[in-house]
Amino acid sequence: MVDFAGWSMPVQYTSIVAEHTATRTAVGLFDISHMGRIRFDGPAAAGFINSLVTRDISDLKPGGIRYALVTNDRGGVKDDVLVYHLQDAGGGSYYLMVVNASNRLKIIEWIEQQLAARQSAPADLSYADLTHDWAMIAVQGPAALALVQPLVDYDLETLKYYTGVEARIAGHGGIVSRTGYTGEDGVELIVGHGAVEKLWTSLLEAGRERGALPCGLGARDTLRLEAGMPLYGHELNEDLNPLQAGLKFAVSLDKAPYPGRDEIRRAAEDRSLPRLVGLELEGKRSAREGHAILAEGQTIGRVTSGTFSPTFQKPLAMGYVGPAHTKPGTKLQVDIRGQVAAATVVRLPFYRRAKGE
Repeated sequence: MVDFAGWSMPVQYTSIVAEHTATRTAVGLFDISHMGRIRFDGPAAAGFINSLVTRDISDLKPGGIRYALVTNDRGGVKDDVLVYHLQDAGGGSYYLMVVNASNRLKIIEWIEQQLAARQSAPADLSYADLTHDWAMIAVQGPAALALVQPLVDYDLETLKYYTGVEARIAGHGGIVSRTGYTGEDGVELIVGHGAVEKLWTSLLEAGRERGALPCGLGARDTLRLEAGMPLYGHELNEDLNPLQAGLKFAVSLDKAPYPGRDEIRRAAEDRSLPRLVGLELEGKRSAREGHAILAEGQTIGRVTSGTFSPTFQKPLAMGYVGPAHTKPGTKLQVDIRGQVAAATVVRLPFYRRAKGE
């Protein structure tokens, strides 16, 4: 167990490789209650959120979920978030923003700053930090939907990717979404904090025959890295804009203004900025954050994340390099604690599950 943004979190329950493999081949269970959950209510909620994030959510229908970035005035990334548009049992509409644990307080402060910058706070908008009231479990892997279905009163097969609904979960009110951070199919379940222990235990017991394992931070990191998903504090920070990280799909340059939009527009035309690439390394040694990326002996960038991939049985890494070295197939090197390892630039993601799985 380690401290993670004020939460006591497991690095692993069994082994990182076993938990990683269970998620790729069967089911992995992740307690992600540390993720921040901020609810927005009122007719002005959509417009306000739209003024905060890089992606247009003005047309997000109830049930829809979108990945987006919250950026600072310079276009740097304050956090990457999921924005949910949900309906309650009475037909009322509200929004939920799921943020990274390490950024929760920073994002709440940013929300307060943006509200204060308005001439008057809208009476038809309110928000609440529900992180400590609600808990969250991710169930990921090829058998995830089959494991969860008996506990949920909603047909999960009809739930499209990046959509979510309110549902009864193990007899309690909650939210189920077809989302995740592993590269596998699966769902994320939100329930009240008083119901989560029983839900977790029920999933573990029912999942034994399916090969389900509880998974910690270690496997969560190796899975997301194989899937080419950025991690805040590694691939994302306030000095990098989202286009550098390959997140063009999550950025609209023509939507209503948001902090840093014009700076990101200018960055889109700047061909000199470093870009994120994937690297496959030769040998068995793994690159780690901060290791130098070399071209002909000269440092051209730094590794942001690296691991020995359980799926591919080779070291993989991500890092930022100059635009002249981003083409797939480019031969580079990584300085791993004084020893140089050959590396090849490859397209991200490293891992993509087969269609239909």
